[in-house]
Amino acid sequence: MKVFYYILLLSVVIFPMNTIYSQASISENLIVLKKNWFIKSSEKITNSGSIISNAKFSYSTWYKADVPSTIMGTLVKDNVYKNVFIGDNLKNIPQKQFQNSWWYRTQFIIPKIIKSKFVKLEFEGINYRANIWLNGKQISDSGYFAGVYRMFEFDISRIVKRNGKNVLAIEVFPPKKGEPTIGFVDWNPIAPDNNMGIWRPVKLKFSGDISLNYPFVQSKINYQSKIAELKVSTELHNNSDKYVSGELTGEIDKIKFSKNIDLEPGEKSIITFTPQEFKQLIIKNPKLWWTYNLGKPSLYKLNLIFKIKQEVSDSIETRFGIREVTDYINSEGYRGYKLNGKKILVLGGGWVDNLFLNNTFENLKTQIDYIKQMGLNTIRLEGFWGESSSIYNLCDENGILMMVGWSCQWEWEEYIGKPVDEYGAIKTPREINLISKSFKDQIKWLRNHPSIFVWLYGSDKIPRPELEKEYQKILKENDPTRPFLASAADHLSNVTGKTAVKMQGPYDYVPPVYWWTAKTIGGALGFNTEEGPGAEIPPIESITKMFPKNDLWPIDSVWNFHCSKYSFSNLNSYNKAMYSRQGKCLNVIDYCTKSQFLNYENTRAMFEANEANKYSSTGVIHWMLNAAWPKLWWQLYDYYLQPGGAFYGTKKACEPIHILYDYGDSGIVVINNTLHTLNNLIAYIQILNFDLTRKYSSNTPVKLMPDQAIKILGLPYIKDLSKTYFVDLILNDGKKTLSSNLYCLSSKPDILDTAKTNWFITPTKDYADLTELNNLPKVHLTVTEKFKTEGARDFVEAEINNNTDKLAFQIVLSVKKGTHGESVLPIFLEDNYFSLLPGEKRIIKGYFYKNDLDGKVPKLIVSGWNID
Repeated sequence: MKVFYYILLLSVVIFPMNTIYSQASISENLIVLKKNWFIKSSEKITNSGSIISNAKFSYSTWYKADVPSTIMGTLVKDNVYKNVFIGDNLKNIPQKQFQNSWWYRTQFIIPKIIKSKFVKLEFEGINYRANIWLNGKQISDSGYFAGVYRMFEFDISRIVKRNGKNVLAIEVFPPKKGEPTIGFVDWNPIAPDNNMGIWRPVKLKFSGDISLNYPFVQSKINYQSKIAELKVSTELHNNSDKYVSGELTGEIDKIKFSKNIDLEPGEKSIITFTPQEFKQLIIKNPKLWWTYNLGKPSLYKLNLIFKIKQEVSDSIETRFGIREVTDYINSEGYRGYKLNGKKILVLGGGWVDNLFLNNTFENLKTQIDYIKQMGLNTIRLEGFWGESSSIYNLCDENGILMMVGWSCQWEWEEYIGKPVDEYGAIKTPREINLISKSFKDQIKWLRNHPSIFVWLYGSDKIPRPELEKEYQKILKENDPTRPFLASAADHLSNVTGKTAVKMQGPYDYVPPVYWWTAKTIGGALGFNTEEGPGAEIPPIESITKMFPKNDLWPIDSVWNFHCSKYSFSNLNSYNKAMYSRQGKCLNVIDYCTKSQFLNYENTRAMFEANEANKYSSTGVIHWMLNAAWPKLWWQLYDYYLQPGGAFYGTKKACEPIHILYDYGDSGIVVINNTLHTLNNLIAYIQILNFDLTRKYSSNTPVKLMPDQAIKILGLPYIKDLSKTYFVDLILNDGKKTLSSNLYCLSSKPDILDTAKTNWFITPTKDYADLTELNNLPKVHLTVTEKFKTEGARDFVEAEINNNTDKLAFQIVLSVKKGTHGESVLPIFLEDNYFSLLPGEKRIIKGYFYKNDLDGKVPKLIVSGWNID
């Protein structure tokens, strides 16, 4: 094995490993071809692939690239196009240049230490089809190599040079209209190149006569006896033209097992180790994989080695988790999920990759950290299965669940570009064959990741019955370990029955009361696979990065360009709600301040309603989680990783122990999201007029069982409340505050116009009146802060005192790079957008990364709605 570790070392030095890979995804006998690629449009090249893949070919005028990459991503990185996300610059990029093929070219040398007989070239994803040339010889053409989610492997042992340079040239063709490619649907503009390129890694794999592929570990858990039974399998391929005998050995921690294997020339075979045959695969007291909020996301490592006459022919490694996911139907007829036998409330957001498919590992890691910071436990990938395995590895390591599935891109004519029916656009036997093979490739690639809890093979519609039967066959043969969903919407499949989930919106603005009362549509009942309050405007600092000064105010068509598309191409509903509830805006700063309050109260209410109604509500996916580019719609944090009101409203709602106000019936609910019993708690409740005179108060004792949500009282009707008033809630254990929550309410309620509900919005008939907030006097806060460095992190602790007799509303803390610098991002604060009553104080702790200071001294800045 020393030889193989030396190979790994060489591969890192000579061909730097893709930074978006974690160590677990790299085995000892492969090289990832990441660096030293070059690209050029075929319009500017007259040579054939045989010439381009010759070592003497000159490529001095080509653009330098990495792989994975798209053409557009490379051109931006090479500064061919600058500031593409500012204003409407993106739409001015010529698209004709991307209608023809582009060439990718790289050179590589196989280290002399590698003596393996067989060399294979592996492609994990090209958009959309390709001609492949190596050392002057074509090894595949675009008729065979097609499909954005297909994975291909080619034996290049007889073509590759063991001494000297190898030249790999790939002619990539863009997807044609009507082909099932990557899609951003209505979330943001389409990339000018339609994401054409080598969007996933290219690898060289080395082995002897026998090679190993697709290891798989299935676990079955007996919760009574605390025993897990493991079933281990892998694919073996005899690459030679002779009969081969050898030994396949596996190791999990200190557990070892082996088999003698005989393979015919060219034979491919799946070899399985069962717990019935190998008793050591029965594990007592296994370390289970849990979501981070329920336990530890424990991971195991499987190593498999095939030896021929004591010589290693191939080895492979993978990680897995011992866990079981099952689904169930609740009393209301909706589907829910259990992890290791325990019901889980799915709380998540819809994931999207960057517009040019160029997320870095650091960016992915930050976003996973943000998900945990908000208290969410799930992300849903619709049509974006990641440009590498990194996002899956990170979710495995951090205990985040994943819903993984196809996009509605293929289900609607305006997106795919050809006629559709009730099953979408995948109609012909050829298309069904392509998508079936694509699905199988993805399943085999990802099935060991414990974070994936459901395969979602339909989005807005269900697949054609012939296609769904193929999906079911693939799952039965390749992954029977987890549930599936035929659609993210409420459909009845003739193949698999009722989906028992819902996707009834909303996608545009609704007031907070909606989530509590509109249960037959998008409210807190069942599993809503996508819904949200529509536009979610970023804080002012991000707005100034997105728009030129001339377009900052008033809102114009350039703002609309950064909205979503079709029904979501403007801010009309959002602005109407803001102006009706909070009053007109004086300028862009005023607009962004009011928008953060609107975002905060709505995301808080959405998640609170679902938590308060668990497990009648079994899950909710906020549409969406993140941003593919700087945008104004559907995001809990923005493209620049700036957490705003939506982020902290979600964080407040999803805290482990929580007290909340029910907008539907004015009830007070207390939630225990932990697995511990909580005794001797006191809920302090008060209703305050706008002038802060107390109109009602209550001290209510509370006991909470594990994973419980209980209503502890209903607030009484009070006469003569001011037009705008406050409900202040504190939950205390006698020593410290466990949860605090302030609601700004109106004696004039929001009224829904449910009769006019459509697929994306329930209109508001009459709006609450919170305009008195504009009359809040300025408040000067007393602030003390201290910073300290520990390793790569800088920690901040701020004490915020309101020593006035006024309300300090929606206080915002930020750390700047020096007094006048930009915000340090990412940042992880315990709380933000909080309020302080007269005489109150809060201590807020958090951290950020020292490198993100850019050498400047950190400066804490305190601002807010009425903060002086």
